[in-house]
Amino acid sequence: MAQRIDKELEEFRQVMEVPSTFEEGFRWSSLLGALFVAMMMVPGAIYMGLLAGVGIGPAAQWVTVILFIEIARRAHRNLSRSEIFVLFFMAGAMMSGLGIAVQGGRPAGLLWNQFFINSDAAAATGIAEQIPRWVAPPRSSESYSLRTFFHKDWLPVIAMVIFGTFLSQISNMVLGYGLFRVASDMEKLPFPMAPVGAQGIMAMAEDVEAKANRDAQDSWRWRVFAIGGAMGLLFGIVYLLLPTLSGALTGTSVQIFPIPFSDFTGKTGQYLPAVATGICWDFGQLVVGMVMPYFGMLGGFIGLVFTMILNPILYDQGILWNWKPGDDTIATMFKNNVDFYFSFQIGIAAAIAIVGFAQVFKSVRKARKGRAEKESLFTSLNRVSAPPGRGDIKGWAIILCYFVVTAIYIAAAMGLLVWHHGEWTRDIRNVLFTLLFLGFFYTPMISYVTARLEGMVGQVVAVPMIREAAIILSGYRGVACWFLPVPIANYGRMTVFYRQCELTGTKFTSIWKTQIILYPIILLSSIFFMNFIWGLDKIPSNAYPFAQKMWELQAANRCIMYSATLGEYSMFEAAFNWQYLAVGGFFGVGLFWGLSAVGAPIMLVYGVVRGLGQSMPHWIIPQFIGALIGRFYFRKRLGLTWRQYIPVVAAGFSCGMGLITTVGVGITFLSKSVIKLPF
Repeated sequence: MAQRIDKELEEFRQVMEVPSTFEEGFRWSSLLGALFVAMMMVPGAIYMGLLAGVGIGPAAQWVTVILFIEIARRAHRNLSRSEIFVLFFMAGAMMSGLGIAVQGGRPAGLLWNQFFINSDAAAATGIAEQIPRWVAPPRSSESYSLRTFFHKDWLPVIAMVIFGTFLSQISNMVLGYGLFRVASDMEKLPFPMAPVGAQGIMAMAEDVEAKANRDAQDSWRWRVFAIGGAMGLLFGIVYLLLPTLSGALTGTSVQIFPIPFSDFTGKTGQYLPAVATGICWDFGQLVVGMVMPYFGMLGGFIGLVFTMILNPILYDQGILWNWKPGDDTIATMFKNNVDFYFSFQIGIAAAIAIVGFAQVFKSVRKARKGRAEKESLFTSLNRVSAPPGRGDIKGWAIILCYFVVTAIYIAAAMGLLVWHHGEWTRDIRNVLFTLLFLGFFYTPMISYVTARLEGMVGQVVAVPMIREAAIILSGYRGVACWFLPVPIANYGRMTVFYRQCELTGTKFTSIWKTQIILYPIILLSSIFFMNFIWGLDKIPSNAYPFAQKMWELQAANRCIMYSATLGEYSMFEAAFNWQYLAVGGFFGVGLFWGLSAVGAPIMLVYGVVRGLGQSMPHWIIPQFIGALIGRFYFRKRLGLTWRQYIPVVAAGFSCGMGLITTVGVGITFLSKSVIKLPF
């Protein structure tokens, strides 16, 4: 039977085509762009992540690209698409901070480590005293009172940061490329979501070419980008600039739109018991809803409605027994997680993984019919030729990199455990077996499955709690195992990036050269500015409302899992329930196949299944509203060209928001860095 073609995915596939030639995009002048982002954008990104839980990564990327386009134009030179893409990638890599800094409110890195070891959740569960020294110094360290990472107690932590980020950058780049070769060159998969990220680059390149030819008739992308930028500037003034400046200049933050969201749970609890209600006022969420596939947003909303119906029933049945009238969103989410959703969400995630594996298995069987019998994947990869001039490497180098990186990860983890315990123990031996399984079996399997799903339907698959389950089953006692450099990764996610690189006609060697140059700059700038921001005020505190509101919830949720290896009754045992897990798994698989059987769009199926967990309406509702506006207003007026316009609008909006917030952050830093004289 022929495979059903999803109309919505076909719209994404037809947006762009791969060019016939590839150009070198790396220039030494790009180093100036890296330094510009490091000095101007990185501190703003960290600060806004703490303040409002928003990132300025896209803004930093577009500002850098626009600035260097204008500089090049005044030097009577036009940047090519490849050079623009490399600048865009470079700025994005700088803003990611190698995962060691707070980005978009995501708790991570050194700032999170100093908070977690001193958090109420870690102290209450007895975890704080067992956190190893390569994660954070003991709570008695004077570095916490001084609020500085430039202290001898932080040397092991920073050393592990350097070690982990270096290996992860190498493995992501090389192994992600290898999986792209398999999914794109060998399997010829379309990667339907890749054009979404490449459209903004084409807007910039088109504008450069149009102005060079003195013909702007076809430069619609630039006009659309400018409209999005103006929207971002106007909204950013009200949503982020006003509270930032008022807090810096008067000490009291004035918020017209509450950050991070308005919480209605305490008032609606009498009508919707155990249901978290509220709304996020970030206009960017509307734009996100327009950019993403409509049926994916619809599926998420259906899952939210299901949760709002299910939770009162579970409360009446005594399953969500911890919830009390008057609880806010944070308390409601945490209590529901312990009572039911921790296990139920594992089952739902398992359902997604099972269906993803089934889809990939079916497609692999079909693909094998077109290859010679008994021909291995490695042989096929070497046999299939890459497009000329793209800048590819040999298959054997990819395999060698994988084995070397995995072996180094395992050796380092064993060394850290021996250092922590002072000797080789049976627990450490069991952890070794666990790491061998994760590194040499699970990682290649899940990476290949994700690469194929990204190529087919733009989805990522993950086996839920595989790392956690492996650690628990190893029998290890203590919490050091949770902070090891574990050789587990999903390299299939990188395949979309390489597809975008290909769509813009950029040689892959340009990306690899850029990454080598960027690494030390990213490392130094991230650590320096995290130290500077920590020195301004305690983190979290009233100065950072998002971190103060959300980080304690994150710490409590993480302690649920960390407590599983303490060797005594823990929150994990209270939260984990095989029956709830099985219900989530069977219900998710049944719903997925049921919707597929009636011909529901692929993205609707994934959206509904993913939304079956304990969804927060604060972000889902504005995203769904945006999807409705895009689908039933703009799509009717503009037709299929709307699918080309909206990614460019989103890019411009992010740029405008980031510009205005960066101004506010700069003023804040200046006001807090003023030295007051004692007379």
